[in-house]
Amino acid sequence: MEILYTIWQWFANNILTQPAYFIGLIVVVGYILLQKPWYDVLAGFVKAVIGYQILLVGSSGLVTSFRPVLVGLEERFNLSAMVIDPYFGQNAVQAGMEDAAGPAFIAGRSFSSVMFLLLFAFILNIVLVALKKYTKCRALFTTGHVQVQQAATAFWLILFCFPQLNDIAVLAVMTVLLGLYWAVGSNLCIGPTQDLTDGAGLTIAHQQMFGVYTASKASEWLAKHSKKASKRIDEIELPGFLKIFNENLVATAILMTAFFGVILVILGQDFLIAKEFMKEGQDFFFYILTTSFRFAVYLSILQLGVRTFVTELTNSFHGISSKVLKGSVPGVDCAVTFGFGSPNAVTIGFLMGAAGQFLAIALLLFLKSPVVVIAGFVPLFFDNATIGVYADNKGGLRACLIMPFISGLLQVFGSALIAGWVSMAAYGGYLGMWDWAVVWPIMTVVMKYLSYAGLAIVVVALLAIPQLQYLAHKDTYFLEVEDYQKCKEIRQQAAQKGKGSA
Repeated sequence: MEILYTIWQWFANNILTQPAYFIGLIVVVGYILLQKPWYDVLAGFVKAVIGYQILLVGSSGLVTSFRPVLVGLEERFNLSAMVIDPYFGQNAVQAGMEDAAGPAFIAGRSFSSVMFLLLFAFILNIVLVALKKYTKCRALFTTGHVQVQQAATAFWLILFCFPQLNDIAVLAVMTVLLGLYWAVGSNLCIGPTQDLTDGAGLTIAHQQMFGVYTASKASEWLAKHSKKASKRIDEIELPGFLKIFNENLVATAILMTAFFGVILVILGQDFLIAKEFMKEGQDFFFYILTTSFRFAVYLSILQLGVRTFVTELTNSFHGISSKVLKGSVPGVDCAVTFGFGSPNAVTIGFLMGAAGQFLAIALLLFLKSPVVVIAGFVPLFFDNATIGVYADNKGGLRACLIMPFISGLLQVFGSALIAGWVSMAAYGGYLGMWDWAVVWPIMTVVMKYLSYAGLAIVVVALLAIPQLQYLAHKDTYFLEVEDYQKCKEIRQQAAQKGKGSA
């Protein structure tokens, strides 16, 4: 038994929670099932792993570029507050467990069984997909690092609701809730993602799955009920000198220079030198220019990584979806969508989400909220840029301006309410991304006040979501994954018939 545990722990630490190698493993399995020659299997593994690592370089570069702004806003204005960021949220859980004077339900608890949780919840995800005829779940969650972050926050929220649970019972409840959340959330995003990518055969498995679905549906509704059609960003032909914004590199660089420039000027050169973001004697103007342009550089690197590994993943997953988990798709990092939607939607989504977050933070300060929030880059960018891409695809520029802005408001207000209520704010962090600022707080309220009946309601509600999706499109629901082009044709014919009868 100890040998099996050691093997599992090695696998969990080195593969399951390392998305690059986990996706590489999926590519290997898929190509073997497709009976590809060994050199194609090896090449696919290398391209998948390196492609994902390129994506991570772009992601970490974006975080690093934005750090002076976040640190400056916190320290320059003497704000002592909770940071909404997955890593700060994970650290807050650890700090709460180590604090003997902390909340009784979390203090002294052990989170050492997290690797078993990942195994059990992942197995549940596989079972739900394998039984898709009954469960209607078609997506496999593959982003292991995200699963660890979510497990930490879920651990705190579940113990807050059920403090009497022992370690085994907590593990059982978390397995069911997280396994269902991963399967149902990633399944929700299949339709919008297939539409965005024109049938690439993947979906989103991240922290804003319900947010993506909600924004997509709201954007679609907005487009249908608007008197004037709103074009997608790539369809807009700008006049005169504004044509330079049609090139995403130029648009990103200019918009981010304006955004970063204003904030960095407010922070001041002396502050940036004192915090070692700038070197003594470095020109302030060119520091702003370089910092801003790097945003466009890292975004391009991220998109290169997406193009490198997504092709291998989608091609190889046909082996898994045709022979093992029939009619399924892999759920991947939300950053993958940046390679399919309008690049300018990424920038606009980020900026409008930032506007929403900063406005919400200002309102918390004005209202003297007991919980003050500091923006973290991961929700600020990856939630809102992703939502911007989907909103633009479904509702054009107008939706791309509105949906990320609303998302920014929800991230701050939702996180402040839940983190203050469950006492996480005192430890300086909360996960803070869309689903965890909106969906999980609602689930927590239901479970806290209705106890085990509330837990049953949450489980039943999660199980019901894919059933409702299926009932809405019975004729094309499984075709959406198995043959997207045929699915699209059937839906277009039905839409034209509906217009004709109207």
